[in-house]
Amino acid sequence: MGNTLNHAKRELDILVKSCTDPENRPIIEEFIPEILVLVEKFGDSGQSGGSAPYTATALSQAVKHLCLQEPICDIMGIDEEWNDVSESCSGNEIYQNNRLSSVFKEGKDGKPYYLDAIVFKGQNGYCFTGNSIALKDGNTIGSRQFIKSFPFKKKTFYIDVIETEWADEEETTKKKGGGWWTSVVKNEKQLKAVWRYYEKTD
Repeated sequence: MGNTLNHAKRELDILVKSCTDPENRPIIEEFIPEILVLVEKFGDSGQSGGSAPYTATALSQAVKHLCLQEPICDIMGIDEEWNDVSESCSGNEIYQNNRLSSVFKEGKDGKPYYLDAIVFKGQNGYCFTGNSIALKDGNTIGSRQFIKSFPFKKKTFYIDVIETEWADEEETTKKKGGGWWTSVVKNEKQLKAVWRYYEKTD
C-alpha cells in the first residue's frame, strides 16, 4: 500500500472516529470508498513533488464541476451541445446549451448569447441583472450579451450603476416615496472590458 493511500486511510479513519455525534456525521463519510480509490490511483500515477499539487488541484476541480453539473472545459458550440426548448418558449425557436444552461440562441443558426455577461451593481452594493439600463446616448444595455466565438468560457462583468427612485404623482402630493426606479450606467469606461470579451451591438 502506497504512502498516499496510507495517509488517506489514516486521516479518514481519524475523521470518522472524531465525530461522536450520530446526528452530525462527516459529509464525506459515505463517499470514503470512492475517495480512497481515487487517492490510490493518484498515488500510483508517479507524481513528483512539483506535479502533485497541480494534478491534485485539477482532480479536485474536475470532481467539483462534475458533481455540480458544470462544464469542465470550454463551451464548443457544437450541435451536440444544444437542446431545442421551443415548446417552453411560447413557440419561438430557442435552443439552450446543455452544458451551460445560461447560454441560448434563437434558431438553429442563431447568434449565441450568455445571460449573465453583465451584472449591475447599485450604490448600496446590491447586484442585479436587467435589460433596460440606460446609457448616456439614450440607448440601453442589458445583462445578456452575444458570444463572439467558440470555444467560449463564461465570464461575468460587474458594472456600477446609479439608481434613482421616482415617486408617482399621487404619492408625491402625499409626500411619500415609492413608485418606480431607473438605472443608469455610472462609468461607461467599465464597458470597454465587456466589449473586448463579448460582441458589441449597436
